[in-house]
Amino acid sequence: MLFHSDEYRGEKVKNKVPYFGMMTALSLILSYVESLIPIQFGVPGIKLGLANLIVVIVLYMRGFQSALLICISRILLSGFLFGNMFAIFYSLAGGILSLLIMNFLKKKKCFSIIGISIAGGVAHNLGQLFVAMLVVESYKVGFYFPVLMFAGMLTGAFIGGLSAEIIKRVRKISMIE
Repeated sequence: MLFHSDEYRGEKVKNKVPYFGMMTALSLILSYVESLIPIQFGVPGIKLGLANLIVVIVLYMRGFQSALLICISRILLSGFLFGNMFAIFYSLAGGILSLLIMNFLKKKKCFSIIGISIAGGVAHNLGQLFVAMLVVESYKVGFYFPVLMFAGMLTGAFIGGLSAEIIKRVRKISMIE
């Protein structure tokens, strides 16, 4: 469990609460900023996935449970603030499947953070596509997957590259202090 003991990777519980609050807030802010970006990709549902940047960073720096907590918190908060129940269901399906795939591949240690993020981007779109199939009660929506897969690969590469650079810089700063 997340708060199972008084110590978690050498940190007291009281130090984790502000961290999770800050990371959830950053993720929520990035989600909101992304909604303000006027770029349309020509295909409905395709986004950059800026909020997933925080999830990838937390997955690598704090682990799966922490990333899951932030992922679910951000999805619920942004859904209630900026969306609706359908948006929450689509986002939860995509976010959780994405995180499960990224965690699995991270444990295998056979891909870089960019490769893992690409897989996460594709999985996110696949999870949302499954929900869409259930909602419209048709598998015909599945023909949309090649477009979503390509978009997930592009956005996943972008988020993965950005995450790798941020993690490298944060770790460098941590070593200096």
